[in-house]
Amino acid sequence: MKDSKISYKDAGVDIDAGNEFVEKIKPYVKSTFDKNVIGGIGSFAGAYELPKGFKEPVMLAATDGVGTKLKLAIDAQKFDTVGIDLVAMCVNDLICNFGTPSFFLDYYATAELKTNEASDVVKGIAIGCIEAECALIGGETAEMPGMYAKGDFDLAGFAVGVAEKSEMDRLGKVNEGDILIALPSSGIHSNGYSLARKLLFEKLEMSFDDDFEGKKLIDTLLEPTKIYIKTFKKLKKHISALAHITGGGIIENLPRVLPNHLEAIVYKDKIKVLPIFSFMAEHIEESEMYRTFNMGVGMVLVVNPAEVDAVLAKSDGYIIGKMQKGNGEVKLK
Repeated sequence: MKDSKISYKDAGVDIDAGNEFVEKIKPYVKSTFDKNVIGGIGSFAGAYELPKGFKEPVMLAATDGVGTKLKLAIDAQKFDTVGIDLVAMCVNDLICNFGTPSFFLDYYATAELKTNEASDVVKGIAIGCIEAECALIGGETAEMPGMYAKGDFDLAGFAVGVAEKSEMDRLGKVNEGDILIALPSSGIHSNGYSLARKLLFEKLEMSFDDDFEGKKLIDTLLEPTKIYIKTFKKLKKHISALAHITGGGIIENLPRVLPNHLEAIVYKDKIKVLPIFSFMAEHIEESEMYRTFNMGVGMVLVVNPAEVDAVLAKSDGYIIGKMQKGNGEVKLK
């Protein structure tokens, strides 16, 4: 007796579900297109015309994920915000090299493709791309049973942008006496969630529905990462340098824009620490907090004193410190 034949679906991969998913996300993807997008959806590669107006255009690329914030989204079955996080974590890096994003691609890998939740994720990516003023020109969805645990998925994002070559070197523009201005974060953003989850749900045994500052704890934790592209475009001519505050906090990210002969003085009492960080700080050492979380600061701008008023007038930023002679480090006071 011959063995019965098996199909790809028997192995855990549903081609029909994949095709259905592509059809569901087409409107979201198309909503991000601008005049530089060439072609439509479904080709082997996305095409994007190089933006005009640059004398010496340099292409920039950044890639990132969302980390264990995804685990919270999966456990809470809330998928509409992590796509925004994915875009934010990539495009916010590009502006630190004085580039602006042109297009974005995503990679979605899962044990089993669930079209509704995957569509929510991609809808969030599209929302993020619109906020970042870039086009979602492609992506890949991989259904890999046996590689991921049932119910799990992972995300990766890739942002490509353009900068003027003459504007990319920011270290030479940072001087003694420059002022440090913080742009507020929207929350934890997308770093430090392994520690946050360990504290809140294991040590303190809190639940998603617990009230925190007038809303559910899970909503506070899944607040999407702020996208700073529009703010950067308004402030670009007024700032010397900027640093995206991600994993490692202010202490490890700000030195990336500091010349070796200067140091950054950051006054902790000037930082508008968000309530979620104040709460966690009751159970975590201060030094650990500052090297893990953004503490309420999503970006730090280095600004010439003559430009400070303009930056403050055009943003929700506030002063947290200054530049002085030193050795390229950040000192918290």
